[in-house]
Amino acid sequence: MRPDDILAALDPEQREVAEAVRGPVCVLAGAGTGKTRAITHRIAHAVRNGVVDAQGVLAVTFTTRAAGELRQRLRQLGAPGVQARTFHAAALRQLTYFWPRVIGGDPPKVIESKLPLLIDACRSLRRNQDRSELRDIASEIEWAKVTQIGPEDYAEAAKKAGRTSPVPAEEVSRLYETYETLRRDRHLVDFETILELTAAVMTEHREVAGEIRKQYRYFVVDEYQDVNPLQKLLLDTWLGGRDDLCVVGDPNQTIYSFTGATPRYLTGFSVEYPNATVIKLVRDYRSTPQVVSLANRVLDRARTPHKLALIAQRPDGPEPVFAEYDDETAEAEGVARAVRKLVTGGVPTREIAVLFRVNAQSETYEQAFSKAGLPYVLRGADRFFERPEVRHAVVLLRGAARSAEPGDTLTLTVHHILSGIGLTPEPPGGGKAREKWESLKALADLAEDLAAAGADLPAFVAELERRASEQHAPPVEGVTLASLHAAKGLEWDAVFLVGVTEGMLPIIYAETSEQIEEERRLLYVGVTRARAHLGVSWALARSPGGRRSRKPSRFLDGLAGRATQRSRTPAAADRRPVAAPISCRICGKTLMAAAEQKLGRCAACPADYDEALLEALKAWRTGVAKKEKLPQWAVFTDVTLQAIAERAPVSEQDLLAITGIGRVKLERYGEAVLELCRAAANHTEGA
Repeated sequence: MRPDDILAALDPEQREVAEAVRGPVCVLAGAGTGKTRAITHRIAHAVRNGVVDAQGVLAVTFTTRAAGELRQRLRQLGAPGVQARTFHAAALRQLTYFWPRVIGGDPPKVIESKLPLLIDACRSLRRNQDRSELRDIASEIEWAKVTQIGPEDYAEAAKKAGRTSPVPAEEVSRLYETYETLRRDRHLVDFETILELTAAVMTEHREVAGEIRKQYRYFVVDEYQDVNPLQKLLLDTWLGGRDDLCVVGDPNQTIYSFTGATPRYLTGFSVEYPNATVIKLVRDYRSTPQVVSLANRVLDRARTPHKLALIAQRPDGPEPVFAEYDDETAEAEGVARAVRKLVTGGVPTREIAVLFRVNAQSETYEQAFSKAGLPYVLRGADRFFERPEVRHAVVLLRGAARSAEPGDTLTLTVHHILSGIGLTPEPPGGGKAREKWESLKALADLAEDLAAAGADLPAFVAELERRASEQHAPPVEGVTLASLHAAKGLEWDAVFLVGVTEGMLPIIYAETSEQIEEERRLLYVGVTRARAHLGVSWALARSPGGRRSRKPSRFLDGLAGRATQRSRTPAAADRRPVAAPISCRICGKTLMAAAEQKLGRCAACPADYDEALLEALKAWRTGVAKKEKLPQWAVFTDVTLQAIAERAPVSEQDLLAITGIGRVKLERYGEAVLELCRAAANHTEGA
C-alpha cells in the first residue's frame, strides 16, 4: 500500500488527523465518526513516511478487544509491528520483564478478582462475608487506588467526593488496609497495583525508564475521557516530558466517573499542551439523521462547554418511537412484540439490543423474550470463550487439529465435533439449552466463514485462540440484553432504551449537578448505539395493577412531544378489531389453533400438496437464511412453507392470503417463492 493510498479513504477531518503526525494532538471524536479509522491511518501514515518506526509506537486503549481491533487494522494498513495494548497489559509486560533485574525473584502473580482476598480479610477482622456487599467494597477500593488514596485517607476522601459507602467508611478503610497487607504478604498484584508498580519502577530506576522510553517514543491513547489519575500517572511516566502524544475521546461519552475516570485530561489537553493540534470529528457514519437528531437534542440542555453536534451522513430512516406502558411487564411484552416485528421484517436478532440502566432490569425481559420464543444474549454475564460448552468445544477442536490430514473438510469436521456435544439442526426452545446451542452455532458459523476463505482446521483453531486472547467473540444469534454502561463502544441496527423514568435515568442516587449530567450522557450513549431503529419506553408502575406513580425521565422533556406523552398502552394495543373466524377449507370446522389457521385446515384433515415443492421451498429457505445470516424461521416457519406448498399460490394476492405473509415478506421473498411454485406447476403439467 502506497502512502497516499492510506489517506485516500478518509474524509477531510479524518485526513487532518492522519496528517498531524508530530507533536501533541487531541482528537475530539463524536459517536460513529470513525475515530478508530482516523487514528490507525495516522499511525500507518507516520510509519510509512518514516516519522517513527512501527516498534516505537505504543497505542493504548481500555479493552482487550479494542486493542485487538487496533492491531488487526494496523496489520491491514501495513504497520504490523505497532504495539496496541490495554494500559494493564502494557504495564504488566514491562513490569514482568524488568522485575527479576531490579527487584529480584519471580514477578508477583496477578489476581483477576479482589473477592477472595477480601473474604480472607473479613475472616481476619471477624466480620460478615456477604458477597454482594464485598463486591461493592471492592469497587470502593478500586476507586481509592486509581485516585491514589490510601486506606488511612479513604474515609475523608470518600466524604469529600460524595461517595456512598456500602458499609461505614471506617470499616471500608480497615478492610482496604487488611486487603493490601494480605496482597503484599502473598506476593500478589491487582490491576491497579500493576500500574502503580510500573510507574514506581521507572521512577526509581533510571535505567529502566531509559530503556522503555528508548523503545516507545510515539503514543496514542484511545477513549481518553475515561483515563483515571493512576493511568495518567503511568502515561506521564512513559512520556518522560516528551510530547509525541495523540489522544482521542468524546467528552459527551464520559460515563465512568464513579470508577475514578475523569474527562478533565481530555478537555484540558490544550492547557497542558498549549501548542497542541485540536481536531473535531463530527460526521456521523453510524446512525440515520433521525437518530442523530435525537442524540443532539438529548445534549441540547447539557451543562457542558464541550458539546459535539453530530452531522448525519446516512440516508433517512424511521423516526424514533416513544412508548408509555402501564407496568414493567407490559413494557417488556411490548418490546418483545416490536422485536418480533423487526425480525419478521428481516433484521437479524444479533443486530437488536435492549438497553437498561441497571442489570436488575434484565429479568423481566428475559422472561418476556423466553415467552415469545426470541433468543437473547446477556452481555456481561460471562465471556464467550469462558462458557463451559465453548471451552469444551475448543479442547475437542484443538485435539482434532493435531491429527488433521490434508483434504479434511473444515465445515464437516467442525459440525461433526459440535454435533457430538449438543449442536442440532434446529434450536431447542429456550433457557440454558438454547444458550448452549447458540454458542455452538456461533462456532459452526465462524467455521463456515473461514472455510469460504480457504482456512483448514489448524487455521480455524488458531483463529479461535487469537479471538479468545482478544475477547473477540463470534456473533451469537440473539437479542442483546445489556446495561447502558456495558453497551458503550458497541452498535446495533435496532436499539430499545427501556425503563427511562425518573429515579432510574437519572438514577435515584444521582444528586449533584455533575451526577445528573453524567446520567444525561448515559442516555446519549444509549441513543447513539442505534444505526436505524430506535425505541424509547417507560412504565408507569412496577407491577401489573400497581400504583402508576412513575414519570418519564426529565431528559425526555421536549423530545417525545410532551414529557408525559402517552403512546399506546398494552390495553389499547390489544384492542384490535376482532377478525372473522377462519374455517377449515376441507371440513368447514372453525379453526382455533394458530398453526391450523395458517394452514387453512384442521391438523387432522388430509393434506394434498406437492412434496417436491415443499422440499424445494425448504432448500431455498436454507440458502436465503445462510446468505442473510438469519435463523431459518425468520425467513419462513415450517408451517408457512407447508401452507405455501398446499395452496401453491400463483399471484401476490394468493401469497398475502396466507397467514404470516405480510407486505414486508412479500416484497422480500415473494418473487422467489412464486417462481418456485410456477416451476413446480410446470413440472407437474409436463409429467
